[in-house]
Amino acid sequence: MQERRALSALMGPGLGRPAEQRPPGSAGRTDGGTPAPIGRQAESIRHRRLSIVAIAAAVVALDQAAKSWALAHARDPVHVVWTLRLFVQFNSGTAFGLGQDSTAIIVGGVIVLVVVLLGLGRQASRSASWPAAVAMGLLLGGALGNLADRLVRHHHGAVVDFIDLRWWPVFNIADAAISVGAVLLALVFFRARPKAASAAGTTTAPSESGRNRPDAKLSE
Repeated sequence: MQERRALSALMGPGLGRPAEQRPPGSAGRTDGGTPAPIGRQAESIRHRRLSIVAIAAAVVALDQAAKSWALAHARDPVHVVWTLRLFVQFNSGTAFGLGQDSTAIIVGGVIVLVVVLLGLGRQASRSASWPAAVAMGLLLGGALGNLADRLVRHHHGAVVDFIDLRWWPVFNIADAAISVGAVLLALVFFRARPKAASAAGTTTAPSESGRNRPDAKLSE
């Protein structure tokens, strides 16, 4: 009898009891006292945030490394394949050479865009899907890559473009990341709309069917 009391004292309240005898609210908790579903949700949010930051950092690093290589080796056209060549050009406008000679306005707009993307990325890490998080990382990395050119590189606020297809405006890796991220985000948005509509239809269907049943009318 004394051994049983000593054993129960060592195990502490609720740890050695069956599930039905544990204190209310202790079931489903982790060792830290946090409910398991909430812990998994917080971990998923943290993983999505880290993924957005990692993708953005990878885009910036790859973009800046490629621009540094192009400045050193592609001042003259370098043929790659078919119509593709590498040829450095300085773009004072927006992506793909649009909006030339508007550097100050563009820099201000890009800074605002980066702040907006940071806010959207924070929101996306809470509720968005993984493809949406990848898209946000690409958009943020592309915007930061071109902003670094305007603020850090000494080219009078111009962006370094060097990927020349000769039938498309010259662009860089940051431009490509922005384009891919925008397309991916649009696909996620358009795929989510039918799912949201079908989910709304399934929630309203039981209530409408219940009204039209004969037994429901009799019970009234």
